[in-house]
Amino acid sequence: MPTYDYRAQDREGRLCKGRQEADTPRHARQLLRERGLLPSQVQVASAHGGRGPVGVARLSAGDLALLTLQLSTLVQAGLPLELALQAVAQQSQKRRVSNLLAQIRERVMEGHSLAAALGAFPRAFPDVFRATVAAGERSGHLGHVLEQLATYTEARQASRQKIQLALVYPALLMFACMAIVGFLLGYVVPDVVNIFVDSGQPLPWLTQAMIVVSNGLRTYGLVLLGVLASIAMALRWSLRQPRGRWRWHCLALHLPLLGSVFRAMEAARFASTLAILGKSAVPLVDALEIAAAVIGNVTIRARMSDVARSVREGGTLTRGLEAGGDIPPLMLHMIASGERAGELDAMLARAAEQQEKNLAARIALVVSLFEPAMLVVMGGVVLLIVMAILLPILSLNQLVN
Repeated sequence: MPTYDYRAQDREGRLCKGRQEADTPRHARQLLRERGLLPSQVQVASAHGGRGPVGVARLSAGDLALLTLQLSTLVQAGLPLELALQAVAQQSQKRRVSNLLAQIRERVMEGHSLAAALGAFPRAFPDVFRATVAAGERSGHLGHVLEQLATYTEARQASRQKIQLALVYPALLMFACMAIVGFLLGYVVPDVVNIFVDSGQPLPWLTQAMIVVSNGLRTYGLVLLGVLASIAMALRWSLRQPRGRWRWHCLALHLPLLGSVFRAMEAARFASTLAILGKSAVPLVDALEIAAAVIGNVTIRARMSDVARSVREGGTLTRGLEAGGDIPPLMLHMIASGERAGELDAMLARAAEQQEKNLAARIALVVSLFEPAMLVVMGGVVLLIVMAILLPILSLNQLVN
C-alpha cells in the first residue's frame, strides 16, 4: 500500500504534517478527513521515506521501549500484527519512528516474520531484541514477550540514566575547577605579580613558578588546546582499532575504584540480557552468544564467548563463568543454585536485580569520593595561587619595616 506525505489543519486550525497509507491520493484525503484533518497537500512519499538504506534508522532507548510497550498492548488485545504496527506508527509523534514502523509493516505484509523485518534495521533493533521477538513468534506468545522486552528496555534505560545523572555533577565540578584555575593563571596572576616585578626585589620561588606557568598559558594557550585536541582525536582513533580498543579496555578494568564499577556494570548487563532471553525460550547457547555480544568491554566479551563455547561443548554455565572470572561470587552462587533447581531464568533475573543494586551503591561511593577529592584539589591549587601572591607582599612588608 503506497504511503503519502500530507499537510493539513486540525479542528483547532493548527498546521500539522505526517504520513498516511492509502490506495490512492483521494483515499488518503478521505482517511485524513475521517481523522478530523483538513488536508491541503497530499503527495507520494519521497524516496528516502520508503525502504531506504538497510540499517540507517536509529532508535533511542526511550523510543524503543515506548513502541515495544504499545505494540505488546495491541497484540495482546488480539489486533493483527500489521494493524498493530500501523496503529503504533500513526500514534508516534516522531516522523523517523513512524517511517521505520511503516517500512517494517510493509515487510510483514509481504510475508516476512516480524523478527526478519526487524533484522533489516540492526542499528535500530539490537540482537537481543530481534532474538527475543523471534523466540516469541516461535512460541506463539509474541504479546507477552514484547511486554517483557518493554520492561527490559525501560530498566536498561533507567539504569543508564542513573549513571549519567550521577556523573553530571562531578563533570560540571571538574569543568568549573579548570575554568577558574585557567582564569586566575591567565588574567589575575599576571596583573597582580607585575607590581612586585617592577619593584626589583627578588621573588619567592613559588611566585616565580606561578609567573612561568601563567606566561606559558598566555603565550601557548592555543597551542596547548591544539595538542589536547590532537591527543583526544588520537585516542578516539585508537579506540576504533581492535588492538587499541583491547588495550584500553584492559586498562579500564584495572583502574582503582572504576575498574570494579566497570566489571559490575558488565556483569549486570550480561545477567539481565541472559534472563530476558531465557524467559523468552531462547536456547541457552544462543542466549549466551547474544548476551556476550551485548557486553561493551571487548576483553570481557571475549571471555563470555569462551563461556558460550564451553557450554556448547557440554560444560555447565557456572563452571564457565567461574573460569572467566568476571562474575562476582554472589552471582555465581545464585546461578549455580538456579541450575541445580532448574530455575535458571528466575535466578538470573534475581541476580541481575541484585547486581544492579550493588552497581548503584558502587557508583554512589565513587561519586561521593570524587566530589570531595575535586574540592580538595581545587582548594589546593587556589591556595598555591594565593600564596604566590601573598609571599611577595610579606617580603615587601619586611623590607619596609
